[in-house]
Amino acid sequence: MSNKYEPSKVEDNYYKIWEDRGYFEVDGNKNIQEVGKNFSIMMPPPNVTGSLHIGHALTFTLQDIITRFKRMDGFKTLWQPGTDHAGIATQNVVEKQLLAEGTTKEEIGREKFLERAWLQKETSGGNIVHQMRKLGVTPAWKRERFTMDEGLKEAVKEAFVSLYNDGFITQNNYMVNWCTHDGALSDIEVEHEEVNGKFYHMNYHFADGSGHVTVATTRPETYFGDTAIMVHPDDERYTNIIGKEVILPLTDRKIKVITDSHVDMEFGTGVVKVTPAHDQNDYEVGKRHNLEFITCFDDKGILNEYCGEFAGLERLEAREPIVKKLQDEGFIVKIDEHVHQVGHCYRCKNIVEPFISQQWFLSEKVAQSSIAKTKAHNNFHPAHWINSYTAWMDELRPWCISRQLWWGHRIPVFTCDSCNHQWADQADEPEACPKCGNKHYTQDPDVLDTWFSSALWAMSPLGWGNNGKLPELYDFEQDMKDFYPNSLLITGFDIMFFWVARMMMMGDHFQGELPFKDIYMHALVRDEHGAKMSKSKGNVIDPLDMVEEHSADIIRFTLAYLAVQGRDIKLGAKNLEQFRNFTNKLYNASNFLTLNVDTFPDLKDIEIKTPLGIYMQSRLSDAVDEVRDTLENFKFNEAASTLYRFVWTEFCDWGIEYSKASKESIVELGAIFKETLKMVSPFMPFISDYLYHKLSGTSLEEGADSLMVTNFPSNVKKDEKIEEMFAIIEEAITALRRAKVIIDMGNSKISKAYIKLDKQIDTDVAKPFIEKLAKVEDIEFVDAKVENSITDVSDNLEVYLPTGEIDMTPIISKLEKQKEKVEKEVNKLNGMLSNERFVANAPEAVVAENKQALEDARNKLEKIENELKALGV
Repeated sequence: MSNKYEPSKVEDNYYKIWEDRGYFEVDGNKNIQEVGKNFSIMMPPPNVTGSLHIGHALTFTLQDIITRFKRMDGFKTLWQPGTDHAGIATQNVVEKQLLAEGTTKEEIGREKFLERAWLQKETSGGNIVHQMRKLGVTPAWKRERFTMDEGLKEAVKEAFVSLYNDGFITQNNYMVNWCTHDGALSDIEVEHEEVNGKFYHMNYHFADGSGHVTVATTRPETYFGDTAIMVHPDDERYTNIIGKEVILPLTDRKIKVITDSHVDMEFGTGVVKVTPAHDQNDYEVGKRHNLEFITCFDDKGILNEYCGEFAGLERLEAREPIVKKLQDEGFIVKIDEHVHQVGHCYRCKNIVEPFISQQWFLSEKVAQSSIAKTKAHNNFHPAHWINSYTAWMDELRPWCISRQLWWGHRIPVFTCDSCNHQWADQADEPEACPKCGNKHYTQDPDVLDTWFSSALWAMSPLGWGNNGKLPELYDFEQDMKDFYPNSLLITGFDIMFFWVARMMMMGDHFQGELPFKDIYMHALVRDEHGAKMSKSKGNVIDPLDMVEEHSADIIRFTLAYLAVQGRDIKLGAKNLEQFRNFTNKLYNASNFLTLNVDTFPDLKDIEIKTPLGIYMQSRLSDAVDEVRDTLENFKFNEAASTLYRFVWTEFCDWGIEYSKASKESIVELGAIFKETLKMVSPFMPFISDYLYHKLSGTSLEEGADSLMVTNFPSNVKKDEKIEEMFAIIEEAITALRRAKVIIDMGNSKISKAYIKLDKQIDTDVAKPFIEKLAKVEDIEFVDAKVENSITDVSDNLEVYLPTGEIDMTPIISKLEKQKEKVEKEVNKLNGMLSNERFVANAPEAVVAENKQALEDARNKLEKIENELKALGV
């Protein structure tokens, strides 16, 4: 084994060994598994077309830390991996490829298109999985699932058919969010962005020639679908026009003036056009008033015959020529600038239209039981996420689950060509119509929303609804017993409603209990200034670049250390540098130990006897308890902070330094450090394995087991009495260092010092540690104050440095010069602040700044005077 730690070589090599040995699988830790302890967590399946971004890195790192911890703690552990078919995203990729080849999906047909989509999946599907391996994550790769594999296809059909037969899935003509490229979208797939638009004020003339009324709109291209204009019933300005007819500009179609309390009298002119087929609010008005629903453009956004000479134009491209014609004909009164929210497709960023379409919907009633249980047993971490969940779910509407795509789970609904009977069927090709026996039927052309299959993810990869497909993966029946409900879900809050809430409703509906015992919602990773990362800002951090530059261990520990519950992570170069230094600290500690002893036993195989060994073991005990408690409560940052503090401060800054006065303790410290590496392992698995084997004189490559399948530390022996003694030792060393600073000998060795203790300790044990670390040749413990000495008083002791043996002249001279300089500063500031004119005329901030400077100078002067007094001046 090389003496130099090279992450780029170690990480890829170790990962392959771990995976080849099956450590990540359910039985990978069988030698330490304890009966009745099961742990399961589902990986949020990343898009098969995607690549690893920093949000993924955070999710997978936290999941891996808790999985490794549970695996080491004797749990039968399943971290279920998988990828999502990503209906819209994958179809868009393939369609662009076809366009580049000069063809379209319609030209090659559905069957050929799906062949291309599967090819795309096979080509790019492994990319993100490869990238995840670079991060060192340990899901059960042999059980990897894909949301359109044979078993999960069966589960989707099982769920759909059951919900359909129970009346929870129905087909309706309804207003949906419509992307003219990607088809129907659910409410949460629409991203609302603030845009700089315009407010068009148009005159609608009364049919009887009695004048006109002015209507304001942001979307003039939709006015061809108007079937009324409306005013508020209490708006006295328009009482005389209620019931009258107006003529739509550029057409001969007449519509009526109606009243509805939906109108905001204070907004615009107080007169509103009603376009029931192209506006969500107007849709409800249209139903209330039995208005005609006129669709003025098709599902591709192309204007139709209702739009006269503008038919054939795309809706957004049509706006400019329509407005110009309205202006030329005198219908436009004015155009104002107007900032407003516009919905965009979350995938292709196209402007979304409210559009009436025949779609499949899942009733919100399916979620009622899960909502009640979630409110009763708030299992969110941080707990405040229950408020967001409740606010959304209490307003839940039917979920549009159909999508106008070819790539995805095809809706398993069939219509008989003979009797027109419609039914849902789990068979891909039913034998015949169940009503009339006819063998000719048509399947619904649409596919299911990608999130429908993802909503089953807590149970379908465990075998629920797989109907015997892919049985070679595992024992479906046993896995449902062992791993449902899942122990934990870790994901970003941004997909709470896309995914988490939908898994809650589906899991509870089909299994009668919520799918997760705990749900940890992590925040966003932002740049070091707190800005959201985006390609346009140029502030995106690529986790793979960070792994390449630093190491997987460093990026993992950095993310964990910064992952405070409920708080966004600000990630910058300084954070990564801080934890690069931490890995150096681990490495240097290991090097120090091996300079003195070749190999070290495990803690369980050695009896700790030396005072230093007993002390460091006791401090380890506290660290173990803290790390365990914080991980059990998903406080990853606190667990990482405890590790950082114990390794850096307690073990290295104190323990290793103490060992220079206690060479006989080094073997024990090595055993304690090896136990510490087991705690570090879930966070920084590569370097911890490397150093553990280096200290053990073993090799992972030559067959030694990885730390990841050894027991996580527990029940480490504690000794409060010896901790109290070393606390006094540390206090004495610190006090002596402070006293030496007064005489300008902070880092120099002195011959003599005295210590007066307020507490009884074993001074024979304490003496060599204090002498070595405080750099004093001889320490003497006394019962009374030593005259003619520099004194430092702390909580439990006083230290004295005798001045008789030290030439104090240069020290006193230096302090007196400092005193003179500070006195001048005090006098200057006093004079300034005593000047009433200055205080009255100077800016408030300047006066405050000078007052603070005066206070600081006085404190400094007092300190110097005390030091001179201590020197007898």
